[in-house]
Amino acid sequence: MRHEPSRIVLVTGASRGIGAEVARQLANPDTHVLVNYRERDKRANAIVDAIRAAGGHASTLAADISDETDAAAMIDAIAARFGRLDTLILNASGGLELGAEPGYAMRLNRDAQRRLVQLAMPLMPVGGRIVYVTSHQAHFFPHKAVPKGYSAVAASKRAGETALYAMRSEFEHAGIRFTVVSGDMVDGTFIPAAIVEAANRPNPSSIVYVGGADYLMTA
Repeated sequence: MRHEPSRIVLVTGASRGIGAEVARQLANPDTHVLVNYRERDKRANAIVDAIRAAGGHASTLAADISDETDAAAMIDAIAARFGRLDTLILNASGGLELGAEPGYAMRLNRDAQRRLVQLAMPLMPVGGRIVYVTSHQAHFFPHKAVPKGYSAVAASKRAGETALYAMRSEFEHAGIRFTVVSGDMVDGTFIPAAIVEAANRPNPSSIVYVGGADYLMTA
């Protein structure tokens, strides 16, 4: 008899980097991991294969979260196949393309994160989880200096985080737990494990800082 997973988890930007490692670490017979990737990136299939090889369940979902049509189609596909979404891990950011105008990038990422959450919430049960992934450099922006060339990225990611903070009363009303995981972008070794823990813990913290002790001490 085929085992049906009891939890559905969507990880945005899960075809590479931190998102891919988070997806792999979520491998579990009771979890179906939805590996989101942009249309041009086909590495998501390898992540799905790794999750299945580890005894978990997984499938891919191509969508650019900054595109309204793509985002809506992705959530519609989840609703049609599973009828629910238990955990949403927001690892991808919209509007961070090289050379993007800073103000445009901020608005695009802000709207992308908020829109995806608004689309997903009707599928999320009481006790559902939303985890937003950011860096210390973006989380503390603009109150702390950032590396040269990173200010537009930091401002964009901070705009997404701020937009979600503004929705906290909606999360509380729906019984959904919201956590921000902030890590040092120089050393992302322990960030995936912290993200997975935030998604799995019965009572997660509202903010989790990972690594970068020197940065936090001077923040």
